[in-house]
Amino acid sequence: MNDHQAFARLVGALAPWGSRLLFIGGWAHRLYRLHPDAASPTYRPLATLDADVAFAQHERLEGDIRANLQLAGFEQELTGSHRPPVSRYTLGEDGPAGFYAEFLTPLVGRAQARDGTPLATQAQAGVTAQRLRYLELLFVAPWSVTLDEDWSADVPIPVRIPNPVAFIVQKLLIHHDRAASKQSQDLLYIHDTLALFAAELDALGTLWRDEVRPAMDAAWVRRLERAPDDVFGTTNDRIRDAARIPQDRDLDQERMRAMCRAALGEMLERP
Repeated sequence: MNDHQAFARLVGALAPWGSRLLFIGGWAHRLYRLHPDAASPTYRPLATLDADVAFAQHERLEGDIRANLQLAGFEQELTGSHRPPVSRYTLGEDGPAGFYAEFLTPLVGRAQARDGTPLATQAQAGVTAQRLRYLELLFVAPWSVTLDEDWSADVPIPVRIPNPVAFIVQKLLIHHDRAASKQSQDLLYIHDTLALFAAELDALGTLWRDEVRPAMDAAWVRRLERAPDDVFGTTNDRIRDAARIPQDRDLDQERMRAMCRAALGEMLERP
């Protein structure tokens, strides 16, 4: 089984909840290529084996997601010391090595209960999700793409993903809180997403002004308006490491930095 087959099996198992779930992270980035407005690059997308599945903060999911995943061959692993513990689902020997799915949900408001207990996880429909800051932005004006036979889907399956502006904005907001290796990976995600939709930059700017920006706290907006210079103003080690990640192309670190700075500046331009 390849990773496309594994992912299609995951999407199929979650199909009853598909209208309420969002596939985010690296798999969302790979799925952008299925959107009709995306370019058709010759290089491969950045591969990831962990599939992040998110549900909204106040979402109430009915049924038993865990049972459906287990019927599809996924095995539950409980990780971490939080209560309830985070649930992770792997395909074991049937799937590609390292492939797993985990669930996420936004952390809005305080991070601890009054007794000091971290509000780090939330249980829903038999699974447990990690609660993360800024995740609610990914639910603003989501897109949908369709898995077909090229993705080993027996029938076409719609998949909800964040719109690319929300995807990029959330990456920028969490940038300085990430480990150095994750920062470099995120910079490559931002660069490649901007490249995929370079011909649609005006439309992305409209999406920012009309949908994403109004959903954000004013302090977040101010941070985002500084992001082109804060993150891509000068070539640094994070950008150098990001340019070295792809194995099937040569990225010039300075051109990468300059393109991101210019495109973000245009996309996030004030009305």
